[in-house]
Amino acid sequence: MAAMFDVQVIDDPQTATVALEPTRSRLLAELSVPTSAATLAARVGLARQKVNYHLNALEAHGLVTQTHERKWGGLTERLLVATAASYVVSPSALGPVAADPSRRMDKLSASYLVALGARVVREVGELVRRADATGKRLATLAVDTDIRFRSATDRAAFSAELAASIASLAAKYHDTSAPGGRTHRLTVVAYPIAKQATSKEPA
Repeated sequence: MAAMFDVQVIDDPQTATVALEPTRSRLLAELSVPTSAATLAARVGLARQKVNYHLNALEAHGLVTQTHERKWGGLTERLLVATAASYVVSPSALGPVAADPSRRMDKLSASYLVALGARVVREVGELVRRADATGKRLATLAVDTDIRFRSATDRAAFSAELAASIASLAAKYHDTSAPGGRTHRLTVVAYPIAKQATSKEPA
């Protein structure tokens, strides 16, 4: 049985359509462990024939896979499991209308930030597929933290200091002539965290 991915990036439009269909999306969520169509049908309240129809579509697009078979009441049941714990649709599935930061846009806009995020999904998704196909580990770095600025002035000062620090580090370690060197992409983004709606206590 192949190992389940933590996250699988979907870059094929038809596969994305299959995964996004509400019933199939629900079935994927239920298939975190190997499960038969009969068990799944009882769990989600659908006819087994209908569940089999959806499972066949998911399997045909590589979203679920068979782990093994078992005998049950004189019948042979196939046990299926999702190929990943969660899925992300790559912008490449949208073809020419996909977000692309290389297009002309305001680099201080939220649209540009979204386009950068889309590029990360597209490029890293492709790298993960290549690494998995060759059995190699993909070297990546991710930093994620929250900062609560006292004021807009502090936010601007932080941005300037961060930019200067990155420029200094890039100048120190960037080497265009190193034999065997490999270029890495560094993307830093920041945006306000959406305020959570506060529910009022019942009187």
